[in-house]
Amino acid sequence: MFTGIIKVFILSLVEGLTEFIPVSSTGHMIIVDQFLQLSKNEEFANAFKIIIQLGAILSVVVYYWKRIFPFAKGLSQSQRMDIVQMWVKIVIAVLPAIVLGLLFDDIIDKVLFNSVVVAIMLVIYGVILIWLESREKKKGGITSITQMSVKTAIGVGLFQCLAMIPGTSRSAATIIGGVLLGLNRVLATEFSFFLAIPTMLGATLLKLVKLGTALSGYEWFLIALGFVLSFVFAYAVIKVFMDYIKKHDFKVFGYYRIILGIIVLVLYFMGAIK
Repeated sequence: MFTGIIKVFILSLVEGLTEFIPVSSTGHMIIVDQFLQLSKNEEFANAFKIIIQLGAILSVVVYYWKRIFPFAKGLSQSQRMDIVQMWVKIVIAVLPAIVLGLLFDDIIDKVLFNSVVVAIMLVIYGVILIWLESREKKKGGITSITQMSVKTAIGVGLFQCLAMIPGTSRSAATIIGGVLLGLNRVLATEFSFFLAIPTMLGATLLKLVKLGTALSGYEWFLIALGFVLSFVFAYAVIKVFMDYIKKHDFKVFGYYRIILGIIVLVLYFMGAIK
């Protein structure tokens, strides 16, 4: 039991550190699980990786409470209306992921949750991030969600669907999509955070419904522990990450992804991981 708790602590730390930066938290969880296997029960292991992400996402709710809750104290009527409009755009943006998630969730779990897929996606989107930051920058750009059109919100939502492939990174896909559609770097990142709330809530509920009573009480305990720990670790990361991107670009994450992806492929072909 103690060994399981230690493994959950490490996996939750990895989740919390990687959920919001564009390096793929799910991809890292799959890789770490190769060396630190939480369980031989693949159904439980996959559920754990998905559900504890919601714990990390809920840290956004706490951190940005006054930005996302229209009835928070101290807000003007205008600010409340802006938040309501923001949620309309977020709900519309998340619809593509809901539809595709319901259709392909089982296929994704069975076919794509492996190290090779993760490694390839790490490299591909690492290259895209570097290319994105190497382009000639346009001045200005959309700086607030109130300036975003519904069409732009849907576009970002469609980019988010790319993250259903492990190793892509939900934050990387939405940030890349947002920047390509005219959002500045900070807004693209914040909208990625907000869009994650209903996305991961839906993914978690879908996973819970499918699991039913298939897991043991101990396995549910490990999931609950991972949920809480990932919340704590992710909350600590948000401010540091936001402060970083206000002064720096995403290239470092692109290089990191490429190096990690190559290392994973080498380890796979050497037989060190599967």
